[in-house]
Amino acid sequence: MAKKRIYQIAKEFNVSSEALLKILRDMKIEVKSHMSSLGDDRIEEVRRRFDDEKKQVEREVGRKEELHRAAEKARKSPPAGGEKHADDRKGKAPGGGAGGGGVKKPVNRLEKPSRGRRKGRRGHVVDEKTVRESVKKTLAHLDIGKRRRRRRKSVPADTPGVEEGAPKIRITELATVSELAAALDINPSELIAKCVSFGLMVTMNRRLDRDTIESLADEYGHEVEFISEYGESAPAEEGEREGSEGTVPRHPVVTIMGHVDHGKTSLLDHIRKSNIIAGEQGGITQHIGAYEVETSAGKITFLDTPGHAAFSAMRARGAQVTDVVVLVVAADDQVMPQTREAIDHARAAGVPIIVAINKMDKPDADAMRIKQQLAELGVQVEEWGGKTVAVEVSAKTGDGIDRLLEMILLEAEMLELRADPGRRARGTVVESRLEKGRGVVITVLVQQGTLRVGDPFVAGAHAGKVRALFDERSRTRKEAGPSSAVELLGCSAVPQAGDSFTVFAAERDAKEVASRRAQQAREQSLRYQKRMSLDELYAQIKSGGVQKLLVVIKGDVDGSVEAVSDALKNLSTDEVKVEVIGKGVGSISESDVLLAAASNAVIIGFHTRADTGAAVLAEREGVDIRFYQIIYEAVDDVRAAMEGLLAPDLEQKITGTVEVRQIFTIGRTTVVAGSYVLTGSVSRNSRIRVIRDEHVIYEGKIGTLRRFKDDVREVKEGFECGIILEGFNDIKVGDILEAFRIEEVARKL
Repeated sequence: MAKKRIYQIAKEFNVSSEALLKILRDMKIEVKSHMSSLGDDRIEEVRRRFDDEKKQVEREVGRKEELHRAAEKARKSPPAGGEKHADDRKGKAPGGGAGGGGVKKPVNRLEKPSRGRRKGRRGHVVDEKTVRESVKKTLAHLDIGKRRRRRRKSVPADTPGVEEGAPKIRITELATVSELAAALDINPSELIAKCVSFGLMVTMNRRLDRDTIESLADEYGHEVEFISEYGESAPAEEGEREGSEGTVPRHPVVTIMGHVDHGKTSLLDHIRKSNIIAGEQGGITQHIGAYEVETSAGKITFLDTPGHAAFSAMRARGAQVTDVVVLVVAADDQVMPQTREAIDHARAAGVPIIVAINKMDKPDADAMRIKQQLAELGVQVEEWGGKTVAVEVSAKTGDGIDRLLEMILLEAEMLELRADPGRRARGTVVESRLEKGRGVVITVLVQQGTLRVGDPFVAGAHAGKVRALFDERSRTRKEAGPSSAVELLGCSAVPQAGDSFTVFAAERDAKEVASRRAQQAREQSLRYQKRMSLDELYAQIKSGGVQKLLVVIKGDVDGSVEAVSDALKNLSTDEVKVEVIGKGVGSISESDVLLAAASNAVIIGFHTRADTGAAVLAEREGVDIRFYQIIYEAVDDVRAAMEGLLAPDLEQKITGTVEVRQIFTIGRTTVVAGSYVLTGSVSRNSRIRVIRDEHVIYEGKIGTLRRFKDDVREVKEGFECGIILEGFNDIKVGDILEAFRIEEVARKL
């Protein structure tokens, strides 16, 4: 049965949480606060209660309106005998006077209504007032209209262009009470009082969870839009242009995606007239590369993402910052799983795809087969009636590459890409690493504005100031405009690939935002850290526990560290889990060794090395450090280590069969089976299975194994022996004794 919290139900019925709590308590439903939950049955009871009250109000209003119409009809209709006194409207009647004796003056109903009629009209006024008060009381009870009045106060209802609905506030999850009060434009003390009415004892610096923020904002007639990072919703500062004013066309950002060894980097090599593959271990791209290419028709920024399955997250980041995806498929191969993943990433990012069918120079190239397989995945090429451009190219000979560049620029022209170079720069961290002698090096894709040397910035949760800018060929640059990919120096620490990059007006502001983001990240990680209960601990002990292989990962760039971490975590099974207790960018330090020693973990270095002090400390502490250049080797070694933690399989191996040919009795209870070894051998430590009439009647151990009068360790095939079984004397002539042993066999993942 699905359950909902009180504040969610109140939002559905368009009432406040306090009003709904009051109604529930009137219905004798036990609830504590707005965070309490109700099942479907209770929600249906509340819905029926609301429907009944609305129908009752409608009936009451209908009855009052009927009375009103009847009163209006009686007031407008002429009274009986009114025509007889028509002349009286012109003057007094003869013989009339103040004194009496004459004919009594008739009453002119048009000048002065009778007292009884006045009572009737007064009764009608009372009826209308009663109706209004009844409706007002019901609406106040349901708390309808109170929020509407608040909304009209903040946003006037007659304001042109304003849509009906609650205004939105943008705020981070786990915001403090003071931050939420500032977003709601109220006094923090008022918000604290509201929290106290909910049963929450808070202070101004107390952080609130997601549900509480939504509930409090709903009380003040606001909807909440949560943002990922502190400072993301800061308004444009003075002098920074927003909107379409000042925007100019920008060149496209193109991501090269596809399966490993389908020629993505070779294709980019030919475009750049360089040799990137020579710098990659094993001929496989290990990082995301960002390159700017100048063509005759314009400039293009390329992002080269790795094609191996372990780099799925890196390819996803590449698709999220790009304008066009070039999907490279080898004509002599087929559409592989990583090709399908690349298509999914491009669709999720909502960017157009251009298919580059590579290796057309090979004799077994078949472009039609590739197009058919792509069509099965929903990628229809233009010649088959679809919208996807497919270009047949050869990275080796260069055939079709000019047409590919032409199609990329044509697609970019249709997208009408624009950016404002006059504002402060915003972008995304594509890659980050730690280099000796240079410090933290960040590859940034500028998406808006212009990045200049000396600009203070925030990258993720780290602040810095641009000390130098370089292109992909390590040439210095003074500035970088929209759609430019540059390397910069000056960050205080290594940010994560995919973090937002924002330039601020003052270095002080950047440091404050970075500090708040780091604090928020720490508190969020501590808040959501799972605590193991005693029940869970007992369950793990009872089941034998879950084996864990603890790993510390260090690499040269953040993207590779994440990729190795994801690949190792995917090896986890129900019995053995890989837990990454630490990861970072740079060389392996003494602190990494101390962490591994305290946790009994293994250190994996990917494209990095260990400091001299760390190597000595690791040898002294007995910490295992493994270095790798290719991710396959790291995965294989970790898989082998995990197989060592698996409980081995137990297999029974029959060593021999023995036939009982005679029975001897020693004393009262001891029975000796005079036996003959038919096959194999029987040893003193063998386990024995007694078989009679093809049924196992006993399984146990050998108590004594003798040959003649001597105790022996083993009797082989073709020899006689005497056997005494432990705890079993019901042996008969003709029984078969089957000797076996249990062997442990190592398991494989």
